[in-house]
Amino acid sequence: MIIKTENIQQAIKEIRKSNDNKQIVVQAQDDNFNRKILEYGKFQVLLSPEKGERKNKLRQIDSGLNHVLAKIAKKNNIAIGIDFKEIKKLPKKEKAQRLAKIIQNIKICRKTKTKLALQNRKENSLLILTLGASTQQIKEAIDF
Repeated sequence: MIIKTENIQQAIKEIRKSNDNKQIVVQAQDDNFNRKILEYGKFQVLLSPEKGERKNKLRQIDSGLNHVLAKIAKKNNIAIGIDFKEIKKLPKKEKAQRLAKIIQNIKICRKTKTKLALQNRKENSLLILTLGASTQQIKEAIDF
């Protein structure tokens, strides 16, 4: 089950409503939404925090994930999801920018020991390995 709403209250209601053992995936939105939903917890995957119009500075990439958010995700046992199906559909320039943000998020997850989530772990494991993930991260990656 994927929750794609931009309203934090609506997202929390949908998480509470799904009591069964299905895996709950929340689509990342802006920084404020991501922080609040990670602190709430009670779901398994935050999908594509790098997505969206984010301003890159001269020496810094805004990838939608920082060390604080990654530590909160680790504490609440939430994995950071990477959506490769969506990335394949992007034009070349946007694809390169998105992959640069994903590389940064992988490094942050490796430092904070936050789990990653992949759609097809077997198919995407080599790609994520070339983007900088450790073999331990790939072994612990969750299928969603």
